[in-house]
Amino acid sequence: MIDLATAAAAFAAPPATALTGAPMALLDALRHRFSLRFKLGRAMREQHGCEGASSDTTAPDGVVFAHTTEEVAEVVRLCAQHRVAVTAFGVFSSLERHVLGHAGGISIDLSEMDEVLTINAQDLTATVQAGVTRSQLNAEVKDTGLFFPIDPGSKASLGGMAATRAGGTSAVRYGTMRENVMALTVVTAEGKIIRTARRAKKSSAGYDLTRIFVGSEGTLGIITEVTVRLYPRPEAIATAVCTFADARSAVDTVIQTIQTGVLVARAEFMDALALRAVNLHTDTTFKERPTLFLEFHGTPAGVAEQAEIVHDIAREHGADDYDWADQPEDRTRLWSARHTAFNACELLRPGWRTFTTDACVPLSRLAQCIEETIEDTRRSSLLCPLFGHVGDGHLLCILIADPDNPDEMAEAERLNQRMMSRAMRMEGTCTAEHGIGAQKVVLLTEEFDANAVHLMRQLKRAWDPLNILNPGKVIAIPE
Repeated sequence: MIDLATAAAAFAAPPATALTGAPMALLDALRHRFSLRFKLGRAMREQHGCEGASSDTTAPDGVVFAHTTEEVAEVVRLCAQHRVAVTAFGVFSSLERHVLGHAGGISIDLSEMDEVLTINAQDLTATVQAGVTRSQLNAEVKDTGLFFPIDPGSKASLGGMAATRAGGTSAVRYGTMRENVMALTVVTAEGKIIRTARRAKKSSAGYDLTRIFVGSEGTLGIITEVTVRLYPRPEAIATAVCTFADARSAVDTVIQTIQTGVLVARAEFMDALALRAVNLHTDTTFKERPTLFLEFHGTPAGVAEQAEIVHDIAREHGADDYDWADQPEDRTRLWSARHTAFNACELLRPGWRTFTTDACVPLSRLAQCIEETIEDTRRSSLLCPLFGHVGDGHLLCILIADPDNPDEMAEAERLNQRMMSRAMRMEGTCTAEHGIGAQKVVLLTEEFDANAVHLMRQLKRAWDPLNILNPGKVIAIPE
């Protein structure tokens, strides 16, 4: 069982580290090398030491805007020489305190590394710099009839998505970044540049370095280029929205749909409070009841057949509404509700602190997990809208608390820990796509046995012996 006091203390305090702040010699070297692309201003440093979903700020000592892999390697070599921490920064969309500079150090901003390097339409691949976003890549490949499907619901960069092993709304059909990254260019802790794989569709050569770096959150190396899989754009796409009397009926509809063999492309759940937030934020009129948002990809005939099968399944589970859309503008209108849910829920209490949970359980346990979570939140004084990527057992809950009210902050932490404990009790995980960061280091040691955690620490020590790469994230390294 998770020790709540230990977990809360770990979340509140920065990890121990032997690293020191950036010395003047390092700052001078970076200023000389990067000129105006090396920033020391307080506002810029604080921006690179916080996250959009958190009020915590621990700023780095300086920020470098890199343009090439070689420049990233130069910065890492200088930081290693001076034993100074270095953290990669993307586009400000992480949620688990991934970029907080507990040890100060240097932040490498990769957002200006935004070039699509190659598109290989025949091979269904593209190689991009780490700062390229999903929407940018899809705009670049639009004329080829291909698309990149992984959609985390934010304007995340592909480097950051690879680093956190992101998923999103389409993972039920297309998988996560784990399945869709073919190769990486990475700068190691020594400042060396490596390529983890070639572009062949399969290989059994050597250790699978790509899979080790995907999800490593910048603690084993800094991802600078990503080769991803592309997919043919579906001939037809249709969206359905259906409402239910309770969450279990909605989840059971998704489970039966998947068991039937329907290749649903997206299966998203939102509870009544989340729909209320969306209605208030976007001036829509969705019914404020447990709701499924479904999407189907394929041929016109195939999509129509899939939608009809799911319609029948939904009716068997008591669905009382089924809104169907196959025109792009209508589909955009329906999906905008799900994509704006996070911001809409934050605005239920403007200025208050939001905690975003991120748990995943086997699909067979999802309905029970949601029901128990809803029961917990109903007993709480906090507003806790709930939604998730239910097609793959993924549940998210936003806990909204007054940052000036210690009781509410403690209640948010209690609910969060109960949800994480519940997920792991059901053979699930404490994070399905947001990553561990600094927020869930203690939970990682609960999810894996001591031998597995020891092996992870050995890997970190071997690949980053000075512990300069995003220290204090993912895995705690004792002094």
